[in-house]
Amino acid sequence: GRKVKAMAENNAQGIPIEDVEAVVVGSGVSGSSLSFHLNQAGIDVVCAEANERVGGNLISKSNEEGFLWEEGPNTFQPTPQILRFAHDLGIAKDLVLADPSLPRLVFWDNKLWPLPGKPEDAVFNFGLLSWPGKIRAGLGALGIPPFYQPPPQGREESIQEFVTRHLGEETFYKVIDPFVSGVYAGDPQKLAIRAALKKIYALETLSANGGFIPGAAVRIKQKKDEEESEEYKREWREGLEMMPPGGSLGSFKNGLVQMAEATEKALNGGEKKRVRTSWKLEDIQKENEKYIAIFNTPEGKKALRSSALAVTAPSHRAKPFLQNIAPDAAKELEQIYYPPVASVTIAYPREALRPELPGVAETGKLQGFGHLIPRKAAAQAGVRTLGTIWSSSLFPYRAPEGYEMMLCYIGGSRDVGIGDMSEEDIFKQCDKDIRKILVREDWKGDAKQIGVRVWPTAIPQYEKGHLDVLERIEAQTPEGLFLGGNYKTGVAFGDCVDYGIQEAKKIDAFLQDKARTPVSELQKSAAEAPTVA
Repeated sequence: GRKVKAMAENNAQGIPIEDVEAVVVGSGVSGSSLSFHLNQAGIDVVCAEANERVGGNLISKSNEEGFLWEEGPNTFQPTPQILRFAHDLGIAKDLVLADPSLPRLVFWDNKLWPLPGKPEDAVFNFGLLSWPGKIRAGLGALGIPPFYQPPPQGREESIQEFVTRHLGEETFYKVIDPFVSGVYAGDPQKLAIRAALKKIYALETLSANGGFIPGAAVRIKQKKDEEESEEYKREWREGLEMMPPGGSLGSFKNGLVQMAEATEKALNGGEKKRVRTSWKLEDIQKENEKYIAIFNTPEGKKALRSSALAVTAPSHRAKPFLQNIAPDAAKELEQIYYPPVASVTIAYPREALRPELPGVAETGKLQGFGHLIPRKAAAQAGVRTLGTIWSSSLFPYRAPEGYEMMLCYIGGSRDVGIGDMSEEDIFKQCDKDIRKILVREDWKGDAKQIGVRVWPTAIPQYEKGHLDVLERIEAQTPEGLFLGGNYKTGVAFGDCVDYGIQEAKKIDAFLQDKARTPVSELQKSAAEAPTVA
């Protein structure tokens, strides 16, 4: 044992070392969920966050005027995983849900069209699609040839190719293109269907004839069987009881960051401070079977030594630290692209709203989730934003009386020029766009600028080849190192929470397995291990 100890001191250049079982780098949704669930499993874990506050990209802000807004992710679709986590954190009472019956709208031909809430609306009350477009989509979705054509062999399909093959061009351009902008701020010609929209991709495989509708029927039955199993009920407990009606969107009273803050509180309540902010990762070294992560902290340099090390940072942040310990994986991480996106929060007095907008004539308030803008419609109308969330319609308490607050997203992989614009110019562009869509032409007042945040590397793009890149990363990641985060697990809030739950099980199993390995085996592998310079 003396050799190991001397080596550690030498490695860490006199930096104090603390031994723990697992280290999690990053306290965003993924890192918070993983740290909490490791701690819940009784694992001695420390979560290190480079910023002075927890939450990573979760940035919920409020001001003295009474506005509360998000500058990163904005809402989540409730899942049993998120709700069980909220229950276990003690913040279930702070869950806020938007009314699921609010319309979601698409901007086309200079007007807003509500997306159908029910299947029959899609046929009879959906003016956005022409009758030939609806018939093409319907017959394709049923899997009826020649409208439905089987997938091409031997190559990966993009979202655009896949959706056009199934539902036709019109449905793609008017409905799916804006949806892709809303989720990924991406380019549907490059995004891979099997990586970016796994659930939709799976419908074709489940279907007897390849059509979405037969596939969905199979999936609904599978899901029902799964959800009725005792095992499922045992695992998700209160999370299942708390599930709201479908179509709801959720957040917490003080914004999404409350989940990370509650994790910090839960993990720092005992004798050991497990969540540490302003701990900036500087280097990772390997020592025999263990990892030594070195941090710059407010108290100088510190090191954590652990058998399991999870890095939940975005791929471009993780890459430099993997050069020593996983150079091949580090090289693969370079291939994941994150375009720039700006999130801009703007408020207008209610009297500025056009009377024909949903809810305005009846209640004086906007009533809807928000609107998405297909790129063809944007080009036609001279608009740049990808879409706008009607934040104070979702959660009325987040804006003072008399105001409507909205969150615009602009940029993405089809408009990278946003990354070079000033915040002021980005704000002006969003204001100009909203005036074309939501504001009365005779209203000449000023919009209120609430928040502007430019994310130079915003959302990982699950482009063609992405799953192959992930497979190679997995193969080149040494034992005990766990790479995670939204480039791997899916970009939705719920995906990141679930990643934390599942990865905690993997790490727990890994540590238990390690504890069972006889010492002689460890000594043998230590003797064969190259020493760290």
